[in-house]
Amino acid sequence: MLITKDLSFSYKSSSDTMNFPDINCQNGEHWLLLGQSGSGKTTLLHLLGGLLRPKNGFVKIRDTEIQKLSLSALDQFRGKNIGIIFQNPHFVGALTVEENMQIAQYLANEKQDKNRVKELLESLNLGHKLKSKTSELSEGEKQRVSIARALVNRPEVILADEPTSALDDHNCEEVLKLLEAQAKEQNATLLIVTHDNRLKAHFKNQINLV
Repeated sequence: MLITKDLSFSYKSSSDTMNFPDINCQNGEHWLLLGQSGSGKTTLLHLLGGLLRPKNGFVKIRDTEIQKLSLSALDQFRGKNIGIIFQNPHFVGALTVEENMQIAQYLANEKQDKNRVKELLESLNLGHKLKSKTSELSEGEKQRVSIARALVNRPEVILADEPTSALDDHNCEEVLKLLEAQAKEQNATLLIVTHDNRLKAHFKNQINLV
């Protein structure tokens, strides 16, 4: 589960404090976090993923308040329990798809499981790209590899930042189905952060930032 309470944050460069609504997402639930540019969506996602520490309040995943963890413990916890899909995927371009996936396993102190990597890529129709360099992939393929990498350690929470905003209607539907199917298979909590209003009809659980 993913729970927040009285969460707030302020950047050093700004005197303004952002205050966020409380969140209570249970295992297996799918949520949509909506808001226009500047509403703090990405900041909130980074707080949920432990990439930023809150000014006040807490983020709890299962029974762990992640802001209380040391940096090294947080890195390991995030690697095991949180899958983050960034709007712009980041890979080590000189490495293969398989090697980039294995880095995620290594950073989480997980066993190097090549079968898990292969199965995930095949489920996303990317099995034939296993030995390809990520720099050789199309943008759509990079996005799917990013999803596979986020799922490789079987996280309990999947956070996706604007995964459909740059896509046409057809590819928007395909990526959405893919995320929901993979989250369901893992029984993971899925939270999609977006300003893409096309997604509203797909989610009964919604949070709006204003």
